[in-house]
Amino acid sequence: MKTTLALLTSALLACAAQAGTTIELAAGASLPAANDMISATVYAEASGSNPAELARRVNQDIAEALKLIKSKPGVAAKSGQQHTYPVYGQNQKIENWRMRSEIVLESKDQASVSDLLGKLQQMRLAVGNLVQQPSPATRLATEDETTRAAIRAFQSRAKLVAEVFGKAYKVKQLNIQQSGANPPMPMFRASRAMMKAEAEPLPIEAGESLVTTTINGQIELAD
Repeated sequence: MKTTLALLTSALLACAAQAGTTIELAAGASLPAANDMISATVYAEASGSNPAELARRVNQDIAEALKLIKSKPGVAAKSGQQHTYPVYGQNQKIENWRMRSEIVLESKDQASVSDLLGKLQQMRLAVGNLVQQPSPATRLATEDETTRAAIRAFQSRAKLVAEVFGKAYKVKQLNIQQSGANPPMPMFRASRAMMKAEAEPLPIEAGESLVTTTINGQIELAD
């Protein structure tokens, strides 16, 4: 047993002696990706003393909105969050009730969404938020490009360091991370004057999102 431990210790010491200097490096690359996907949340909201009547009014508004949305090809819709909560007065007694129901829209057709949001606001619905971002396919393609560029940048930096020391190197470890997104754009409920007026398309500027790939890793210089 002692002989085995001695041989194992000797082998570990030999490996440690052969190991070269380890250096940590970081590199990255960023590219713009077109915001070709739009996600918008619209909601119907009502207040009153009778929760059942509120539900009827809100559900009717949502049903009418869904009919309009379904008439727009290329726009997907799904139910969002629903809330019914009491409104308390000064004596901590329930004075009223408020109900809110949401619909989440997703589409790559910016013009259709713009026109649809304008009409929905005329139907007493409000826009909760609007997110413009790359579609999954667009983001993946851009991430592939930034990954290639980041790896080339890491290799270039590793080569530079090794040349300064006058030694060969090998990569010991790599950690690749992707990031980049556009924050939601807050929207506000249309005024009564706007809702009575002729529906106008909601102005939307798609723009771009910056997709970044960052590489952290270690290289080992040969002794």
